Amino acid sequence: MTSTTSPRPRTALLAAAALVAAATGTATAVSGGAATAAGCRVDYTVQNQWGSGFTTAVTVTNTGTAVQSWQLEWSFAGNQQVTQGWNAGLTQSGAAVTAKNAAFNGSLGTGASATFGFNASFSGANPLPAAFKLNGVTCGGGPTNPPDPTDPPGTRVDNPYRGASVYVNPEWSAKAAAEPGGSRISGQPTGVWLDRIAAITGSPSSMGLRAHLDEALRQKGAGELVVQLVIYNLPGRDCAALASNGELKADEIDAYKARYIDPIAAILGDPKYATLRIVTTVEIDSLPNLVTNTGSRPTATPQCDTMKANGNYVKGVGYALKKLGGVPNVYNYVDAGHHGWIGWDDNFGPSADLFEQAATADGGTVASVHGFITNTANYSALKEQHFSVGDSVAGKSVRESKWVDWNRYADELSFAQAFRAKLVSVGFDPGIGMLIDTSRNGWGGAARPGGPGSPASVDAYVDGGRFDRRIHIGNWCNQSGAGLGERPTAQPAPGIDAYVWMKPPGESDGSSSQIPNDEGKGFDRMCDPTYGGNPRNGYNPSGALPGAPVSGRWFSAQFQELIRNAYPPLR
Repeated sequence: MTSTTSPRPRTALLAAAALVAAATGTATAVSGGAATAAGCRVDYTVQNQWGSGFTTAVTVTNTGTAVQSWQLEWSFAGNQQVTQGWNAGLTQSGAAVTAKNAAFNGSLGTGASATFGFNASFSGANPLPAAFKLNGVTCGGGPTNPPDPTDPPGTRVDNPYRGASVYVNPEWSAKAAAEPGGSRISGQPTGVWLDRIAAITGSPSSMGLRAHLDEALRQKGAGELVVQLVIYNLPGRDCAALASNGELKADEIDAYKARYIDPIAAILGDPKYATLRIVTTVEIDSLPNLVTNTGSRPTATPQCDTMKANGNYVKGVGYALKKLGGVPNVYNYVDAGHHGWIGWDDNFGPSADLFEQAATADGGTVASVHGFITNTANYSALKEQHFSVGDSVAGKSVRESKWVDWNRYADELSFAQAFRAKLVSVGFDPGIGMLIDTSRNGWGGAARPGGPGSPASVDAYVDGGRFDRRIHIGNWCNQSGAGLGERPTAQPAPGIDAYVWMKPPGESDGSSSQIPNDEGKGFDRMCDPTYGGNPRNGYNPSGALPGAPVSGRWFSAQFQELIRNAYPPLR
């Protein structure tokens, strides 16, 4: 990847982070039946901070003997007050905070970790806690996950999310806060979608790109801050889904370059914004369509055949990567679909090859790609805990179930990690990182299963235990029963740069019926709750919510559904 300095390998950076955050202590037995622990490590990361509040992720690692339950204690050094938490039970008395394990993450073997998070309010300074205790034993080292001291400010770093806050879009935040219960998430960072040329300059009623970047500088203060932009305006955009069609026709590649990418690159290259870490997620739902929805496949569409023949998806993505990647503080992450799209053998390898082709098109190189993003605006569960593709039930492999349907992957995390390795094998930098959009894949609420399904048949086993409650894995529009997923978190798993909310919760996927608009967005029957399906979803009902507006417009019913079914639950 290009850089104003020579980047260190990702593995070296992770090792340095571990040395900074490592802490050990001598264990003694604790009351309540918990086992002893001989050491612990804590990573405390302020993920996002705004005027009067902040979001923090805490990962506690047991470096001693196994424990069956845990309790982490610390004291704030300022006037911070916890207002909401997830994945742990949090209580506060004065400055002292106690976090106790949830029912599902109490057992920590040697080397095992648990991650939880919280929102808190503060005024003045927000100093980091000085020390932590795990089950009464002090973890005696540094509790923080700071920026790497060898990364000069304003230069491209290995993982842009590490040690940085993330931009809160004030337009989305205001809409979320106006919803009942929305204030619980209105301070979360979301992506800014540049889905048409007019979005670059904005309008009297909407912020343009410069306005967002100026606000980002204000939010940044003296620290590091990531701004997340969605680059989304290819010619013949999203050739297999009418709801997200765009303003540019299939042959308007020159307009895409001159009127869309070039102005964005010029603004991002303004020295005024050089201290921001600008993450660009490049062209959602484009390149995978050329693999899965063309030629003789039953899912092929004439529109996708056209885009494969004229090469404008490949040319456009290559041009965008080259131009945007030429700005030293821009980090390009290419859209890589999701496991329910390219997780099958005949899609997996060809998709990686196509991404390499696009990255090197139009004079570009793989160095312009910092990483990839999966599950953008989709609903695939992050981790299915009650079954795996290696299970066999009633004499059949889980892969033979109707839900998995011979896919190699059952969830998004396993797919993203495996696909990262495949991308490296076809020529991408070994240091690439992955992002996973968790804005709508929580699948909580009363329907969330507490264990595996019946072993009577492989379908009963999978369907009874899966978190993802969609009727079919090919359903993608305003899904009924969906919930907010993991909160945005940096470096949550090996090879993953961050969990992000790139699709802002509450923004529609597409209209339930035909609605005239000036953005080129059509009506896709997959957004119609009465639709009986097509080859891409096995001729199943769409599972879409009724009453939805045009894609990108505010959809209150969806927002409320996501809050109601959030997992981890909102508190």
